[in-house]
Amino acid sequence: MAYSTTKKLDEMKPSQIVKELDKYIIGQDKAKRTIAVAIRNRTRRKRLPDEIRDEVSPKNIIMIGPTGVGKTEIARRIAKLSNAPFIKVEATKYTEVGYVGRDVESIIRDLMSVAVQQVKTELAESQIEKVQARVEERLLDVLLPSVKNEEGAKPSAQIIPAGVAYTDSETSTREKFRQMLRDGKFDEREVEINVQSHKKVGIEVLGQANMDELQEAMQSLGSIFGNGKGHNRKLTIKRAREIFTEEETEKAVDNDRAIDEAKERVEQMGIVFLDEIDKVAKTGGGGGGIDVSREGVQRDILPIVEGTSVSTKWGVIDTTHILFIASGAFHVSKPSDLIPELQGRFPLRVELDDLTASDFYRILTEPANAITMQYRELLKTEGVDIVFDDEAIKRLSEIAYEVNTTNDNIGARRLFTIMEKLLEELSFSADELSGQKITITRSYVDERLSDVIQDQDLSKFIL
Repeated sequence: MAYSTTKKLDEMKPSQIVKELDKYIIGQDKAKRTIAVAIRNRTRRKRLPDEIRDEVSPKNIIMIGPTGVGKTEIARRIAKLSNAPFIKVEATKYTEVGYVGRDVESIIRDLMSVAVQQVKTELAESQIEKVQARVEERLLDVLLPSVKNEEGAKPSAQIIPAGVAYTDSETSTREKFRQMLRDGKFDEREVEINVQSHKKVGIEVLGQANMDELQEAMQSLGSIFGNGKGHNRKLTIKRAREIFTEEETEKAVDNDRAIDEAKERVEQMGIVFLDEIDKVAKTGGGGGGIDVSREGVQRDILPIVEGTSVSTKWGVIDTTHILFIASGAFHVSKPSDLIPELQGRFPLRVELDDLTASDFYRILTEPANAITMQYRELLKTEGVDIVFDDEAIKRLSEIAYEVNTTNDNIGARRLFTIMEKLLEELSFSADELSGQKITITRSYVDERLSDVIQDQDLSKFIL
């Protein structure tokens, strides 16, 4: 069941997925291909006969590579491409059940929450014309209360804009107001409307598996003490339109249908990106006792990745066919430091490469969101037109690579450090340079970054 008109991630071929990722991520072809194939295999699984389909489990992936090489960026771009439920979480957020902190089952509850919202948005889009018509009628009722309620009564003088002739025909008056409403002539006019209060009474109980149900119960209790009652507010027509649109959209969407569709999507096409998985690996020996934020988390993650039933306020979710993509730098620990059972649930491993000077050059020039483009557009808002000379970009790439080599390797994030230092003076005095065109040359780069190049310590320039 599909409601979106855009091309969905699960309908794209592996080559198309890689091509989309190439727009924003330089290199890392192995990782892109592995993820593209894993996602495509889920679409293939949906086409299998029923008796075989349940036997095919997703091939979970673990990405290994230093910080700043594109692991998280791949997840972000997959999320934007995807109409499948997707959530990115950090493994370090969670602790073993029974201790203060979030339990790992909340990952699935959060994923289901994302899916419900996603489906509701799609259903609302399909009802947009009906919603807009209802909103318009409600706004007209507010603007013309006397026309609606009293036969032959005229709307009050302050409602009628200057220069608009009033006619005795109720229909023609309403239609004239309808046109003016569409033209935005009433947008800033204040009216009094009844607004439903949406205060939420909730509490956070850390470490409790049934937190969602408790939150819902507390919200219900809140209505007993006055939450949810309507009250009158003076608002502009523009703001009233927004409020009416929210209310009418909520009415137009079939909540049960949305939940059923969201549950199906989560169970069949859900994707969970587990970042910082290396931080929950047991490192070294010697330390005894229970480590609730490391090995305990791994033990709790294991059944969810293997396939279990998680209770949510929308029903029980089966995690058997959810795709898990984990990532970590593994500087201190190794993948083999994870418990063997968890390692076995991530059969696909892909190593991401360190970035070279030529990679930095491509990152600065090729992606749709290239850093040079970002700074150029930022300064353009002040009327300053900056142009990056090709030799200047090459020099920036070399400096970023050198700093990463001689200090901590923080990957592409180093480019932001270098660019901020390079354009610090320009950014500070941009308002005084309005109307000028400034070319960033190789000599300008060397001049502005000379202290970075000469100082081998570089500690004050490290993020």
